[in-house]
Amino acid sequence: MKFQPLPLLICLLTISPIFAQKHTHQSARPLAFPDVPGFKTLKTDLHQHTVFSDGNVWPTIRVMEALRDNLDVISLTEHIEYQPHKEDIPHPDRNRSYEIALQEAKDHDLLVVHGSEITRQAPMGHSNAIFIQDANKLLNDEAEDSFAEAKRQNAFVFWNHPAWHPQSPTGNPILSDFQKERIQNGELHGIEVINMGDYAEESLALALEHNLAIMGNSDIHGLIDWDYAEKGHDRPVTLVFAKEKTKESLKEALFAGRTVAVFNSLLVGKKENLVPLLQACIQVEKAQYINKTSILEVTMKNVSSSDLIFENQMPFTFYSSSPVFTVPAGETKTINIKTLERKDGLTLTLKALGAYVAPKVQPIVEWEIKVAE
Repeated sequence: MKFQPLPLLICLLTISPIFAQKHTHQSARPLAFPDVPGFKTLKTDLHQHTVFSDGNVWPTIRVMEALRDNLDVISLTEHIEYQPHKEDIPHPDRNRSYEIALQEAKDHDLLVVHGSEITRQAPMGHSNAIFIQDANKLLNDEAEDSFAEAKRQNAFVFWNHPAWHPQSPTGNPILSDFQKERIQNGELHGIEVINMGDYAEESLALALEHNLAIMGNSDIHGLIDWDYAEKGHDRPVTLVFAKEKTKESLKEALFAGRTVAVFNSLLVGKKENLVPLLQACIQVEKAQYINKTSILEVTMKNVSSSDLIFENQMPFTFYSSSPVFTVPAGETKTINIKTLERKDGLTLTLKALGAYVAPKVQPIVEWEIKVAE
């Protein structure tokens, strides 16, 4: 039988719903962390790559992934010296990746910060300079000149994956004279304690010793879904506590070191930053005695996207539950506290087992609870 094409109108009516669907950015695992007193909590990933250096995606994909993950800020930090795709994608202007991402993000509530990665062999290693004006001027023969230029551009510079084994065979960061001089010159301001899935306690020790901002980033080269989400992980991020959601406030907060690095249920930061965050992550929804007993039923809600693990540090023990417990992300957990006598209020005192304010040091967090009648 000879094929008779359908009228054009019928074809359009048949397929138009497919093309009429509105494009939205959404994820089953959006990152969420509450604001803390006096500051907005900005979710940032400040170490990412695209095909404009050694990544495998176009810059627009990085913007779309960030929107799906509910990030507030990203930076595409292309290697300025290492350009493996330049034969296929020649780009003499090292600012091009940033410009494409900026255009993609212009209609969305996402800040894109201009950055580049200064890439050298050990002992210099790899460092990201963000809030730069011109990436091309960072391309110099001598690493010292690149850092000096970043300082002239008022950049915030942090040391990438210092424990990475190609740079340090022991897996521990090596603070060389080069890094010491950069710190002394005001040319190095932060350090990654979490890069991809690696948490380096030694990097945290360096951050505390030299007053460097504590950073955590994905260092993504492929797809976030493939490298993280499909493996059951969230991407690592740096939470930055800024006065408002602007590039100026973000920059001020980074230089002030108001950061916490996060990867899944691991949270790492200075005590003055991490404890207020943990306090804000847990909301006490109920505190009431069970019938005529002296057993206080306390229901807590975790308003963050990280599972939070705690251990009881009170003089009171728990009834019918372990002293170590988890409050899952976005969910509630009820604990029963044996106060021995009925009280009007209580200081809930817990050790945050998945959090670190120094190597092997976990913070004690307190919440003041008023008991309902």
